[in-house]
Amino acid sequence: MLALGWLYDVMIYMYALSVLFYFADFLSSNQRANRVAFWLLAVVWGMQTAFFMFSMLEKDYFPVLTLFETLFFYSWILVTLSLILNYFFKMDLFVFFTNVIGFSVLALNLFASHDTSPVVTEQLTSKLLFIHITMALLSYGAFSLSFIFSMMYLIQNKMLKKKQWTPLLRRLPSLDQLELFSFRLNVIGIPILLLSLILGIIWATVKVPGPFWYDPKVLMSLIVLFAFGFSLYQRITSRWMGKKLALWNIVAFTTVLLNYLVSGLYSSFHLWF
Repeated sequence: MLALGWLYDVMIYMYALSVLFYFADFLSSNQRANRVAFWLLAVVWGMQTAFFMFSMLEKDYFPVLTLFETLFFYSWILVTLSLILNYFFKMDLFVFFTNVIGFSVLALNLFASHDTSPVVTEQLTSKLLFIHITMALLSYGAFSLSFIFSMMYLIQNKMLKKKQWTPLLRRLPSLDQLELFSFRLNVIGIPILLLSLILGIIWATVKVPGPFWYDPKVLMSLIVLFAFGFSLYQRITSRWMGKKLALWNIVAFTTVLLNYLVSGLYSSFHLWF
């Protein structure tokens, strides 16, 4: 446990340096700072992966049950997806914005509880539960990136309307690209969340005593699915495009945040997952 704590501390400092170098690149288009930031982020990903593997060996289960574990896994997802997208599409500003969120989550996680949830202590866990939680967190990661692309869309749209021809504007992908990436991430996230909910319903039917449909977490998860599903429907039918779609996407992402908050405050059997 002491070694893992040391690894986590070093990881935080490395991540902070990476974000600072990305910030320097953001301010002055410094390619050297960008390269340093990227390699630091790659090292952070390696350290996160090692931390996760060591935790799994130590706890003898896939560590996505406690508040600390879910936040850590969510941060790992953001780092992983940002590196993959940057490798294929070279979007430095997107990586910066994504990892501001990823670093914030990892830093806040220092105050999160390491205690195992009551679900574990009551021995209600199963492989189905771990798959359900992992898929839910993966969908949250996809929705988070979709949210970032929507924010970038609104920033660029505002700058274009005000005719602010700054270096920042030249570094942003086109409006069409931003909308397309946001749409594709929703296309990925929605079916993953749907499958996660189906698996969760099967698990709850077998493991949870009494009715579970009225649990706030279950209801909130359905709202998340509806919010992003509605966005996807409007995009596919071409009823909504551009700014209106980006605004709705941001509103939809707030349901993800509320859904996660509901886990620890109100749900009877969802505690931080």
